Amino acid sequence: MSIYVGNLSYDATKDDLMSVFTEYGTVKSVHLPTDRETGRMRGFAFVEMSSDSEETAAIEALDGAEWMGRDLKVNKAKPREDRSGGRKKSW
Repeated sequence: MSIYVGNLSYDATKDDLMSVFTEYGTVKSVHLPTDRETGRMRGFAFVEMSSDSEETAAIEALDGAEWMGRDLKVNKAKPREDRSGGRKKSW
């Protein structure tokens, strides 16, 4: 499971997020999605930690916390939804 981190500053980097989340445990990965067309960060990230207890500690400590001038939204990431729209292609 991973953590969703929303309302991020566009100046935040992977290293910034690693340093914040390592206070609560071992960070396995950080993913900062970027816009396909502009290459600019999209304002959210996904952080994966090594255990559920570390994720819970980070969520409880950081949800609503002010960081880099923004109030963070931190919670368990939801599984990615199928974006096919339910239509089948007919070739």
